[in-house]
Amino acid sequence: MKLSKELRAFEERIGHRFARPDLLQRAVTHASVSSSTRKDNQRLEFLGDRVLGLVMATALLEHDKTATEGQLAPRFNALVRKEACADVAKEIDLGAVLKLGRSEMMSGGRRKQALLGDAMEAVIAAVYKDAGFDAAADVILRLWGSRIHQVETDARDAKTSLQEWAQARGQKPPSYVEVSRSGPDHAPVFTIAARLQDGSEAQATAGSKRQAEQAAAKALLEQLG
Repeated sequence: MKLSKELRAFEERIGHRFARPDLLQRAVTHASVSSSTRKDNQRLEFLGDRVLGLVMATALLEHDKTATEGQLAPRFNALVRKEACADVAKEIDLGAVLKLGRSEMMSGGRRKQALLGDAMEAVIAAVYKDAGFDAAADVILRLWGSRIHQVETDARDAKTSLQEWAQARGQKPPSYVEVSRSGPDHAPVFTIAARLQDGSEAQATAGSKRQAEQAAAKALLEQLG
């Protein structure tokens, strides 16, 4: 099987030349365009998630030999969650080579965080099946790069940290209120306010409610000092 010019360029971006090009072709094929003769990337995504997890767990243990499980777990979660995978996917322009159905393409599929995160995991699995664990680890460590060493000592997500801040001071858990929604249906933009019982509040805007809530919680934590 011969890869397109775009996929050859993508190989260069991830630093791996496939001996079995069909694996890469499958990794970038979304379910919206799959058929009886064209398999989608969902099974590869499942495998890639596990390969990524093992590589990251090993890397974190080697990076900090004194960290406790309680310290390592949030760092691990920060590195393997969909947002992190999607950020890496954007850096290597994975969206440009995705094979999508017309409806998914029209709804901005190449920029969707969940879709990019899933495809990134599928690419990792494709490398693993093509050349083994060491090759997959090499790609992961190169693409994640400084994220591994710069991950915060306490990498709990902002919403969790804000809730703990409130509970430690005898307050009710923070609430998240949708202030506004704009943009077309296929690419909405949400503004969310994070509010505490004492009246403290911060707002943030993002392309999904989850992202906006996290950003608002982070902004409020920074505001609280």
